[in-house]
Amino acid sequence: MDLITQKVYGAEDILPADSYKWQFVEDIMRGQAQSYGFKEIRTPVFEHTELFNRSVGDTTDIVQKEMYSFTTKGGDNLSLKPEGTAGAARAMLEHKLFAAGYPIKTYYITACYRYEKKNFGRQREFHQFGMETYGAASPFADAEVICAANSIFDRLDVKNISLEINSIGCPDCRPKYHDALKEYFGAHKDELCETCHSRLERNPMRILDCKEKKCAEIAKSAPTVLDYICDDCKNHFEGVKNCLDAVNIEYTVNPNIVRGLDYYTKTVFEFVAPEVGTVCGGGRYDGLIEELGGQHTPSLGFGMGIERLLILLEKQGIALEQPPECDIYIAGISEKGKLKAFELTEGIRNASLIAECDIIGRKLMPQMKYANKIKAKFSMVLGDDEIDSGKAKLKNMLSGTEKEVPLDENFYDRFFAIYVNGANDTFMEKLGLNIQD
Repeated sequence: MDLITQKVYGAEDILPADSYKWQFVEDIMRGQAQSYGFKEIRTPVFEHTELFNRSVGDTTDIVQKEMYSFTTKGGDNLSLKPEGTAGAARAMLEHKLFAAGYPIKTYYITACYRYEKKNFGRQREFHQFGMETYGAASPFADAEVICAANSIFDRLDVKNISLEINSIGCPDCRPKYHDALKEYFGAHKDELCETCHSRLERNPMRILDCKEKKCAEIAKSAPTVLDYICDDCKNHFEGVKNCLDAVNIEYTVNPNIVRGLDYYTKTVFEFVAPEVGTVCGGGRYDGLIEELGGQHTPSLGFGMGIERLLILLEKQGIALEQPPECDIYIAGISEKGKLKAFELTEGIRNASLIAECDIIGRKLMPQMKYANKIKAKFSMVLGDDEIDSGKAKLKNMLSGTEKEVPLDENFYDRFFAIYVNGANDTFMEKLGLNIQD
């Protein structure tokens, strides 16, 4: 029959056959974040549109073309989050996390939304892992978040991924660079796209990030920001490089990196892989909290695209840890047997093992086929004879060997010992849990 509806264009279902990959990668991300002292923050999927206008920048492609914005029945102007930093910064400020002292270190795994054409590793709904540090102006903080991102790639054994870094200056030195860009792009004004016409006066650096081919081609010969940054920005950038050199993280200075959001200052960086392009990007945004109404707070962080990372792992043939399989399947072939199977299955689950029993009314042969299908390590069949005798045969599904096990109060201890020790009788005797007793 025809489905009533299907998934929305630009959104993907993550099915059980793939969800374990997400869980594996997310566990590594959480583990590495925690090892660097970062704690999780979760923010709403929608925010007041003004938040993104002020933080992301009203001259960016995101705000001008890509945000999912709407007006509620109460008249509020809201938008689905297009990235994770703005919401995390708003939450930090609103809940006064700074009262506990600096630095504040947070991480998140969140869905984001941008209304754009589906592209490689980016749907309209995509998922982002991010780490944010607030209250740290030192170049050591920049190096720390870069190291944290790099550690995830190391843990996943990613190959041929390169770190590119740049400094885009600060509010003190950036006006000189803007003037140079205005002069350069002004000579090509008739060749720029319509959107870049408005950017030329308001924020010419955004032209460097334009996705239109004609604008990108013109931007290749534009002045580079490193020729215009002030001594403070130069010293900060040198400090970042010195830290990376100290821990043997290789990098390339790429003066063309500007990042796509207006809140960036000083250090910006990207991790780039030849198979997928940019996998992770970030930098410093010292003016963001002040822009949102708080006190000046040096801040920095990065966002990592989970979809694009998973594509990279697949292209590099990196195998991810498979999800755990069923430890035991207990089949019931009578009313008493089914009830006992249900009881024992629940008890084994309480011991943090994976156990299954029949819940749809199959006969014995279909149950055993299902046990094979889910790759159960052990199986047991319970009928009236087993219930009356108080004993049943525990079968190792790989070797085919069977052992008779009493169905008494020590059943769970016996099964766990057999599971862990491969039915080692000597080990069982030491426990006083002889199989045949």
